[in-house]
Amino acid sequence: MLHEIIVPDLAESTVEATVATWLKKSGDIVNEGEVLIELDTDKVSLEVVSPSSGQLTEISKNEGETVNVGELLGKVDDSVSSSAKSEKPVTKNEPKPQVNENPKTKPDNSEVSVTPVAKKIAEKDNIDLTKIKGSGPNGKITKNDLENKNDTQKTSTAAGPEEVIKLSRRRITIAKRLKEVQSDTVMTTTYNEVDLSSVISIRKKFQDQFVEKHGVKLGFMSFFVKATVNALQSFPHLNAELYQDELILKKYYDMGIAVATEEGLVVPVLREADKKSSAEIEKGIADLATKARERKITLEELQGGTFSITNGGVFGSLMSTPLLNPPQVGILGMHKIQEKPIAVNGEVVIRPVMVLAVTYDHRIIDGAMAVQFLVRIKNLLEDPYQLLIDA
Repeated sequence: MLHEIIVPDLAESTVEATVATWLKKSGDIVNEGEVLIELDTDKVSLEVVSPSSGQLTEISKNEGETVNVGELLGKVDDSVSSSAKSEKPVTKNEPKPQVNENPKTKPDNSEVSVTPVAKKIAEKDNIDLTKIKGSGPNGKITKNDLENKNDTQKTSTAAGPEEVIKLSRRRITIAKRLKEVQSDTVMTTTYNEVDLSSVISIRKKFQDQFVEKHGVKLGFMSFFVKATVNALQSFPHLNAELYQDELILKKYYDMGIAVATEEGLVVPVLREADKKSSAEIEKGIADLATKARERKITLEELQGGTFSITNGGVFGSLMSTPLLNPPQVGILGMHKIQEKPIAVNGEVVIRPVMVLAVTYDHRIIDGAMAVQFLVRIKNLLEDPYQLLIDA
């Protein structure tokens, strides 16, 4: 009996994928549940397993092809046992390799209008005259045309070698969505500086105790997540979504945490951040980041965020403009901590300072509200004892 390998449901907003890798070839014996194919979507890579044990008798979609949900990828014949010898499989859509039996075949220039001198040059240098535009009477190709062709080739190659890289589906989608968010929203950014002396002091004081109790380091992210959730509770319009002419205020706090991977940026979601302890936040973010970089993140873990946080500081960024992750209406940008001279009680002191940025959709959020939201985060980080720290 033949079992069809079908493109599974991808996600609510994802309808197509690209066949990235076939891990088996036609004729191979496979086991039920064995991974056969890796699919790339705009958000994540997915594995497709064999529906039955038997022989992979047909590959319907080759690597690089775009497929839709429910489309046929291949077939497995369960009547073929693992001990049976593989017969010649059926493979669809696989282009046959073209063999150039006579690589030195000269181009056919018999129908081209050309001067005798130019014709001799073309025969000597094996030039295809059909690709040359003649400047002589009635388009006749002259010696000068061939010399100009050589000069053009030299000019075009003088800049040095080039490499053409095919964009991945994820990168194409990222480019498309970045353009869409610029067109569909009114992105505006407000900035502020935060003195992280107290946060650094708490981390240093409680780090050993925290690690011993929870098995994970007390990082900066738990402070920023807690401060952001607190500020969102005070300014709920930033924890919202615009749908047609209605604003949907979210009464839950699922934080998107931007993670850089080799394939591009992904934003896995830390669920119910408002209910998590510092240790749970640190563990949750670490687990999501690891899964994202190892391409093990699931589509469910990338959906449903209500607000996002991105940290360009890990790459050395001092200031940037974070871009919205629609349909969210706000995103917090973290940056590199730098020691800077600042005025404290009339005296100049050196403090660890970070530039914070909040990008918001100005269609929904007024500037005053965005500024107050960011100032709330700043104040909480400069006096973190206001936050509940499970040390």
